[in-house]
Amino acid sequence: MSTVLWGIAFLFVVAGALALWWSSHISRTTGLPTGRVVYADTSRWRRAESPIISQRWGLVGRPDYLVSYGREVIPVEVKSGPCPLQPHPSHLLQLAAYCLLIEDWTGHRPSHGVLRYDDTTLEVPFDDALRQAVLDTLAEVRRALACTDMARSHEDPARCRGCGLRYACEQSLAPFGHKKRQPI
Repeated sequence: MSTVLWGIAFLFVVAGALALWWSSHISRTTGLPTGRVVYADTSRWRRAESPIISQRWGLVGRPDYLVSYGREVIPVEVKSGPCPLQPHPSHLLQLAAYCLLIEDWTGHRPSHGVLRYDDTTLEVPFDDALRQAVLDTLAEVRRALACTDMARSHEDPARCRGCGLRYACEQSLAPFGHKKRQPI
């Protein structure tokens, strides 16, 4: 083989190695686990056409990504900002709800879900305790929906200031400073 052909072959090998390195780098920076993306609902990609619905649990959700490894489907939830010292309970419950949706949708319970923060990726096991926590939360939400009178659930004036129902709330910690608006 001539020197020119060896040179071209060498360039192709180097280009292939660079392409593999670059795709590996991109995969690591996105935080997505390896596998085939079977669902995406983020602004980076097109919005998913429909949410995942579970009639059994009365639950609807749009995970950011679902990644398939053979028969197992793993939810990936992307959060903005750095990872807190411990994941917020709301982040864990949201991820667990997606695991529950996947379990009902595919007939197979995911072993874990993924929380992706700006600075790290966490694999969260979808164990019996987390599954029960999301089922308990769903039951609590259903009980709350059946109530006609709910008490304020916090002591945070800033949270009240941001509430869209503050004008009608008798328990507000952050009054308007002027007459209450009338509901529309």
